[in-house]
Amino acid sequence: MERTKESGKENGTVFAVEEQLKVLFLGGLEGNSKAYHAFLDKLSGHLRAYLRRRIFHSLDDVEDIIQEILLAVHNGRHTYRADQPLTAWVYAIARYKLTDFFRARSRREALNDPLDDDLQLFASSDVEPADAKRDVGKLLDQLPDRQRLPILHVKLQGLSVVETARLTGLSESAVKVGVHRGVKALAALIRGVA
Repeated sequence: MERTKESGKENGTVFAVEEQLKVLFLGGLEGNSKAYHAFLDKLSGHLRAYLRRRIFHSLDDVEDIIQEILLAVHNGRHTYRADQPLTAWVYAIARYKLTDFFRARSRREALNDPLDDDLQLFASSDVEPADAKRDVGKLLDQLPDRQRLPILHVKLQGLSVVETARLTGLSESAVKVGVHRGVKALAALIRGVA
């Protein structure tokens, strides 16, 4: 019972909109410019809601499509038959313009391969970890032991400064300085390679 009341209310609203738009449109056809402008304003609001439900992902295009529909309604106003529902006539025009929009957009998108649409582009790499390890190893081999060993143990193996000092025989401060200077030297090597 509740559903019947709801759909009856909806139908009443649709018929009221149909009647209101039709009166304004027919008045415009008879030369009443105020009625025609009111028709275009009210129709714009209904078209906006219609289009936003269908192209919610591209709201920037809604106003452009509304203008195209309004222009098509204006240019084709002489084809409207007063014994037919106005909203059905406008809906047919809107549907064709929306179809044109989707066709044009699909043609444009077929020509583009946008980088920002697919965040997965940088999610993985074809470079194998072994390749990266080999490259880092080659760079580290170019450093003196007092820089290479602290970077290897502290930065790559995750040992503490104390453990690295004990393992290499360097002082704790020499390990810290070795890491700092070694990283700077690696950066310089990379800049020289690139």
